[in-house]
Amino acid sequence: QVHLVESGGGLVQAGGSLRLSCADSGRTFSEYAMGWFRQAPGKERDFVARITWSGGNKYYADSAKGRFTISRDNAKSTVYLQMNSLKPEDTAVYYCAASQINSGFDDRPATYDYWGQGTQVTVSS
Repeated sequence: QVHLVESGGGLVQAGGSLRLSCADSGRTFSEYAMGWFRQAPGKERDFVARITWSGGNKYYADSAKGRFTISRDNAKSTVYLQMNSLKPEDTAVYYCAASQINSGFDDRPATYDYWGQGTQVTVSS
């Protein structure tokens, strides 16, 4: 079983940085690809980034490329999202998710099996 808990959200000024963490209390973290998604009020849940089980492959939404970095530490059962040069349009609830589809690119929320509760990120202008 996978149980994901996000942390690290908050209020930051435009141009600032935040590092989100997502920890799994289960024992099978390394078997899953991990993704980050975000959802702004009144909008759909959008893909942000994905990392395969070994960390060898990483994928980003166009909006995240060059500013965000996804990483994982399987020994700590944790995935991270380092967000730099934040913009007001990055404001959203950020969710981590685990997928049993471990290879390749997949930005479809429906293919992720487990989700965290979300953490709010607010970027002020």
